[in-house]
Amino acid sequence: MQTAHSNSIERVLIYRLGSLGDTVVALPCLHQIARAFPNAERRLLTNLPVHSKAPAAYAVLTGSALITTSGLNGKPEGDAYFRYPIGTRDVGELWRLRAEIRAWRPQALVYLTPRQRWQQVVRDVAFFRACGIQKIYGAPYAKDVRCNRLNRATGLYEPEAARLARTVRALGSIDLSDAENWDLRLSLEEKARAVDVLRPLGQRPVLACSVGTKVQAKDWGAEKWCVVLSALAKRHAEMGLVLLGAEEENGVSELAAEAWQGRCVNLCGQLTPRESAAVLARSRMFLGHDSGPMHLAAAVQTRCVAIFAARNLPEVWYPQGAGHRVLYQATDCMGCGLETCIAQKKKCFTAIAPEAVLQAVEATLAQG
Repeated sequence: MQTAHSNSIERVLIYRLGSLGDTVVALPCLHQIARAFPNAERRLLTNLPVHSKAPAAYAVLTGSALITTSGLNGKPEGDAYFRYPIGTRDVGELWRLRAEIRAWRPQALVYLTPRQRWQQVVRDVAFFRACGIQKIYGAPYAKDVRCNRLNRATGLYEPEAARLARTVRALGSIDLSDAENWDLRLSLEEKARAVDVLRPLGQRPVLACSVGTKVQAKDWGAEKWCVVLSALAKRHAEMGLVLLGAEEENGVSELAAEAWQGRCVNLCGQLTPRESAAVLARSRMFLGHDSGPMHLAAAVQTRCVAIFAARNLPEVWYPQGAGHRVLYQATDCMGCGLETCIAQKKKCFTAIAPEAVLQAVEATLAQG
């Protein structure tokens, strides 16, 4: 839907921090921004992740046309991204960013970055005003917009994608159940790459799996993964296993491959996020942690069995869509947000047994 305010706007800056999963859950909003400002150049202000296992937003969006390159005078698409220096206290660095944004002269900004306190929002808005931006959509001043709403009937919380959609409702309503709003617009080359890397599995149905993680508090443990994959290999000898993740996750993925005892390919570190999405689109299902690959699988409509730590509140980061199965054990410390759990010894994870994961996989495969 093209809105009245979009006709006169030629340049839109989108403010979204995070890495792979954060970018995927923002896809419906990015599609809505493209519909609201179809003729505008749209650039992204984002960070470069501090961890090598976490792909940057441009690795997910480059080629999607959700971030545009028109008016870049032949410059590479990477120039459609402004780098946000998270946590910097260097006034000179912020001044350079301000000068860079002002030189581009954006007329509007869409605010998609989560903030815990309204003071942070006020600070950001002041900075963008100093960049010369007059129209700002989605700045979450109110606590209700900054927080995921609780459904008291179910005890579950609003998905992050839904909260984001509320922040930009001035640009139009977003149907999160519409697959088009999750479309990564994969290229023919990316799809062909998926066919090529899956060739060693022949015509077998594919089980995609990601067993690594950059966060200690979300690591279920290599031993448990090996128990699950060893059992699945015996029950489903007709299937092939593909392991996805960052290069640093190659070691734990090799252990998983040995446990599978069947046809398997380990692609950790060999694919771009978009090529991984193309592989996931050709997979029967996905099995793994709460992770970027899980969000990619959900985006391409592949069913997930996902194991969640209780570091986040229930459902906020669950895979979007129907047919997924999530294993989440609520604890008195849920929502802690910890990256490293020592005191509680990851009790939310130790409560999840391999047999429960196996049952979830079997139930998902039975769906056809």
